[in-house]
Amino acid sequence: MAAGTKATELRELSDEELTTRLREAKAELFNLRVQAATGQLESQGRLQVIRREIARVYTIMRERELGLSAAPVEVAS
Repeated sequence: MAAGTKATELRELSDEELTTRLREAKAELFNLRVQAATGQLESQGRLQVIRREIARVYTIMRERELGLSAAPVEVAS
C-alpha cells in the first residue's frame, strides 16, 4: 500500500475495490500493532497513516450509502 492514499483516488474505486482496500488496511494495522506490542515497530507514524486511510475508506463508503456521492460508472467497451 502507498504511504497514504488521497480521498480523490479512493473515490475513483468501485465498492468492491474499496472493500478490498479496507481489508488490506485493517490487516496491515493489525500487523503494525503486533510489531508495536513486541517492540519491533520501526515507524510509529505508519500507524497513524493507516488509521487515517481506514477512516477515509469508511467515510467514502458512508457517503455512497447516504447518496451524497456515487460510485464511478464503468463503461463497457
